[in-house]
Amino acid sequence: MSSRPPLPPFTAESAAVKVRAAEDAWNTRDPERVALAYTEDSRWRNRSEFLTGRAEIVAFLKRKWASELDYRLIKEVWAFTGNRIAVRFAYEWHDAQGDWLRSYGNENWEFDERGLMRRRMASINDVPITEAQRLYHWPLGRRPDGHPGLSELGL
Repeated sequence: MSSRPPLPPFTAESAAVKVRAAEDAWNTRDPERVALAYTEDSRWRNRSEFLTGRAEIVAFLKRKWASELDYRLIKEVWAFTGNRIAVRFAYEWHDAQGDWLRSYGNENWEFDERGLMRRRMASINDVPITEAQRLYHWPLGRRPDGHPGLSELGL
């Protein structure tokens, strides 16, 4: 069984590392890679969808990134304790018609002793934006280290 450091219990530093690793993985838009951070029987609530296990997570992410085009995400630690981390996030994307949105949300994460996420509960709201209102302009992939985070952007 492989582990996914940093491992719980989390400190402010290790929680921030865990959140940035998740952000980086999601910005790859690679469902199989992202799913490796979750337990085989991981349970999710994403908006109104309820998922169980990696296969359902991969299928969900494939659907998500087929419709949320040019997806770019920033995550930030909100709170942490023991084996749990609360995260706030915002991502920008456009639909097939070219309409841009910014999706804001909160996630509650729970990890097993190997550092794999066994539970993810996400609440998300979409807000239409114009292309001129976009704040995430880095090339697709990992957010550059010098790019501002959510707090610095006033989100």
